[in-house]
Amino acid sequence: MLLSGSAQAASCDSALVSACINSDTLWPHAGPSRFLSIGGAETVAEGRVGFGLITSYLSRPIMLHVPSPGPSGSDAAAIDDQVNGTFTFAYGVTRRLELDAMLPLTFAQGGSGASPITGANALRDTATRDARFGFAYAVVPRPGVDPASATGKLPGVVARFEVSAPVGDKEQFAGEKSAVFAPSIAADYRAGRFFFGAEMGARIRPTAELVGARVGTQAVVGIAAGFDVLPRELLSVMLEARALPVLVEQATSAQTSAGLVSTPNGKMIAPAEWQLGVRTAPLAGGDLAIALGGGGWLPLSSDAPITTPRFRFTLGIVLAPLARDTDGDGVTDGLDRCPQEKGSKTSEAGAGCPDLPPKAPEIIDATMSGPSAPVAPTAPAR
Repeated sequence: MLLSGSAQAASCDSALVSACINSDTLWPHAGPSRFLSIGGAETVAEGRVGFGLITSYLSRPIMLHVPSPGPSGSDAAAIDDQVNGTFTFAYGVTRRLELDAMLPLTFAQGGSGASPITGANALRDTATRDARFGFAYAVVPRPGVDPASATGKLPGVVARFEVSAPVGDKEQFAGEKSAVFAPSIAADYRAGRFFFGAEMGARIRPTAELVGARVGTQAVVGIAAGFDVLPRELLSVMLEARALPVLVEQATSAQTSAGLVSTPNGKMIAPAEWQLGVRTAPLAGGDLAIALGGGGWLPLSSDAPITTPRFRFTLGIVLAPLARDTDGDGVTDGLDRCPQEKGSKTSEAGAGCPDLPPKAPEIIDATMSGPSAPVAPTAPAR
């Protein structure tokens, strides 16, 4: 960290051509969630550990406009195709407090990088991305019951605070110039088979510029809605939308005799995406969730801003123990043979089921004190 480097795209010191921009705006949270890109309003159960993997394919998240002495210039795909994955880990400290860690990687990618401008090497096939750490606190905890039950429809609110560590590969559009602080708050609500979610937050960082495209502190706004096609979260469909307005002014770059010059142009950008997906929670208690979705650029402007892919496909597999106990008998729904009826752990009918009624006492005829004597056959009547 104390060594100085040349002002190229491989260095965060370059003022006008910096590769210290995170190409993937999808920062999945650790712990349980009903949506792919919107934070959940539940936390992992106390003393339990949750983990997951969320993978995403992006098409052209970063396009590079190469200035030239002429008026038009040319475009190049700094990142043409990219496959990223985020390993998530969550630990329930208390019923409300959860500690989180997110470790993202680039599994495969292709593109020119910043080489059309800097002459540096193109992108490598894989890259290490900035890790994130933080915590989640349930401001309004969701009842630990089946979401389809009466009390399960109550809203939940979770506040999060995450910090990214700048350990990603700087020349691979996988790391930031410094740490990024990301506070957010998420809420969800259920009405019958419909459920809704929302998230608001920010990503607080210094500004990095790539040939006029500037990425700095951003707001984060997301909304989502879903419908349970099958009961008990066995199959759900979701529609999500999120936007990340960049709170710094953009610029126009031009190639002059003095070199590359960037002039503020008064414009603002807001990378935005939509996504349609399906989700299933096949295990009783909802601890395991598998979700698949696809979508793309949400056209809030005439041109797709930097870090906005043409389209994206996402697959997430998360195991987050919730310790739901719908009937309140002390046996979690995942082990309860009768999750809607209060029972006991040692019931003969099965764990969590009501005890069997006592057997009726056997009635014994007191007159039968011994074996009965044989009955002599009667003679037929004449």
